[in-house]
Amino acid sequence: MKTRMLGGLEVSAIGLGCMGMSQNYGPADRGESIAALRRSLDLGMTFLDSSDMYGRGHNEELIAEAIAGRRDEVVIATKFGIRGWSQDRSFELDSSPAYAKQACEASLRRLGVDVIDLYYLHRRDRSLPIEEIIGGMAELVTEGKVRHIGLSEVSEDTLRRAHATYPLAALESEYSLFARHAEPDVLPACRELGIGVAAFSPLGRGMLTGTVRDLAALSEDDYRHTDPRFQGENLTHNLALVERIQSFADEAGATPGQIALAWLLAKDEHIVPIPGTKRVRYAEENAAAAEVELTKDQVDALDALMPGDAVAGERYPEGIMRTIDA
Repeated sequence: MKTRMLGGLEVSAIGLGCMGMSQNYGPADRGESIAALRRSLDLGMTFLDSSDMYGRGHNEELIAEAIAGRRDEVVIATKFGIRGWSQDRSFELDSSPAYAKQACEASLRRLGVDVIDLYYLHRRDRSLPIEEIIGGMAELVTEGKVRHIGLSEVSEDTLRRAHATYPLAALESEYSLFARHAEPDVLPACRELGIGVAAFSPLGRGMLTGTVRDLAALSEDDYRHTDPRFQGENLTHNLALVERIQSFADEAGATPGQIALAWLLAKDEHIVPIPGTKRVRYAEENAAAAEVELTKDQVDALDALMPGDAVAGERYPEGIMRTIDA
């Protein structure tokens, strides 16, 4: 597996998003999830992304079990800042330095490690100045509990102010052929400031793989039953877009998911997609995407097939959208 730099942190060119092993995408299968984690490490996909909110700590504990005896092989990223859900179905946020310290200590215990390689603020609590928030996170670096810090889903202004307070290694942002909202301002700012980008949901929450055709095939507790892009006419419209990627992938001799990941890799050398899976076979397919090299003409063709305004529907339900710093 090739490697890339997120700020001063070297990671595998493709990482593994671990959220679905604990929530949102149907019943968890501990045995299969552990197998997928270990197979990912075997394939060199050693950049693992988690959060203290994924399964209310379950995800970090799962990672701890999977990496036992292999800590030196992995780069662990986890997040804090979401305490839970509010009554209006938005996130209850806490970005305070006091909570950062408390949350970090709890994550270290669950992960069974002495230091977290990359610690993100999951969502910004806009009631606090970003400078105060970053100051609290920087203290964790000084104390040796965290090696690098980053932010998730923030605006260009927040990003610049934060980086001026303490250098950020990475921004975690949704970025894919289906989510290009960060291209006009946030991604150029990352490039200018030397901040890497960890692209989450690089497969459009599964839609870009071409395997999700009907919500009826998903379990009742699958998050996508509430995702605007998977509803009614939006789904019909978006599946027609996926057909474009399928045709492109057939000609290129790869799967649609691999093309979606290769497109991200070709966009910038400091972008690292972190596709989520809880299945060994999909971990293997995703890892193989690192060997799919697209030409500039192919990247341009994909840009034209999936322009930024092509996808129908918001990225999240209304309550979650309100918590995004944008």
